[in-house]
Amino acid sequence: MTKNKNLEFSDFLEYFPEIELPVTLTDETIYDFSKNNPILPAELSDKFLSPYLGSKDEAFREFIPCFKIPDTTNFHALVFWEGGLLTYEYNLICFDNKGNFIQGKVLAGTIADKDSIKKSVATIDPDWMIYIVAGESGKDEFEYEASKSRAFNMELLANGEIIFSLDD
Repeated sequence: MTKNKNLEFSDFLEYFPEIELPVTLTDETIYDFSKNNPILPAELSDKFLSPYLGSKDEAFREFIPCFKIPDTTNFHALVFWEGGLLTYEYNLICFDNKGNFIQGKVLAGTIADKDSIKKSVATIDPDWMIYIVAGESGKDEFEYEASKSRAFNMELLANGEIIFSLDD
């Protein structure tokens, strides 16, 4: 595929509608986002996402833009869903106003392997606090066991950095 070198950061941003917070990210909410937001064209994901996501099997990945976090002035905080082989994740990625990468983190999703299924959900509050609950079950277990869950917090700072903390 020939890459379009004329793609601008503003073209990429157009795919991310600004929404009102709070928002909760679960396996089911991707259906709402995908109804309103088209899959990100490969040329845009290749230029603005893939360089920061590490090496994964590109042939089986797709990206659905979800939203832009409101009220950011010195940066853009974008949430997208990434679907791959047995991995479905919501990511938060931050860029400065010129399109330079600041930082990115996985917020929520589902990862399945031969032995287990790991799931997490996240809520982003209006004050940019991100609350995450993650759990794991064996591949043959159908009941969720809350005692095996862990809670995490992240905070989106005014400079586009994302800090992480573990609840005790």
